[in-house]
Amino acid sequence: MHDHDIAAAGDDPQAMAAAWVGRRQTIAGRLVPELALMLAGALDHGRAPMPDTRAGAPMPPLWHWAAFPVVVPMSEVGADGHPRLGGFLPPLPFARRMWAGGRVTFAAPLAIDEPLERTTEIASVEFKSGSTGDMAFVKLVHEITGAGGGGLREEQDLVYLAIPDSYRPPRPIPAPEDPAFDEALEADAVRLFRYSAATFNGHRIHYDRAYAVEVEKYPGLVVHGPMQATLLLDAAMRHTGTPPRAFRFRGVHPVLDGPLRLQGRPDGPGALSLCTVAPEGHQGMQARFEWGAPA
Repeated sequence: MHDHDIAAAGDDPQAMAAAWVGRRQTIAGRLVPELALMLAGALDHGRAPMPDTRAGAPMPPLWHWAAFPVVVPMSEVGADGHPRLGGFLPPLPFARRMWAGGRVTFAAPLAIDEPLERTTEIASVEFKSGSTGDMAFVKLVHEITGAGGGGLREEQDLVYLAIPDSYRPPRPIPAPEDPAFDEALEADAVRLFRYSAATFNGHRIHYDRAYAVEVEKYPGLVVHGPMQATLLLDAAMRHTGTPPRAFRFRGVHPVLDGPLRLQGRPDGPGALSLCTVAPEGHQGMQARFEWGAPA
């Protein structure tokens, strides 16, 4: 679908949403060693040792996000750099889309270079109104399996809304005062570009400063939510010495390119509460890391 189809769907968005719920799609994927090495380079920082990216090595958690790139012809790319809506995802009448958060439950590990399969279902499409205006929330459920028997289940939350006339961030949430660990890294333009390249994410807010500032009205480049989530999970694994059983995350404030901190503290038996922290002292992403057997 193209722009005129989106406008038509906007005449009755509730009916359009109902038509998309329940749609399913199954695709093949693979995280080849060369792509894994690119991802390792984008996530590298002083406290993070380089992982083994050879074929057959265990795939670090959340790296499956680079294994299923959405590739469309340039003629089907929207002004924001994303593929236009109306293929698998509904043609919602909003100009801005964001990955707001998600929940992942891990079974057996996946491996680098093994054939993968992902089945995705559109679980819900909901319209809401808030202080920033009308918006829509799309919930996707992914089931990912590997040829070697590994797998995971993921719920992904997408939010769609209009681009504002000026930057109006949400209320800042102060960082915790007593973190058990606090790591610093530089989320500069080079890191953001490298992560965009490794995940084939064309959204221009992450690498095109003029677009981010002049069109989407951010004060600078925006640090990817999935990259923040991956950095937090990786830090939690280093500090616990164990892989995750479950992980959930949600963005609470845009984070702009520049210094970034990763913080965590205990949150009950077998769990850590995590957050990224911007230089201004507020949280950008909140997350929870759980390990061990379910309670």
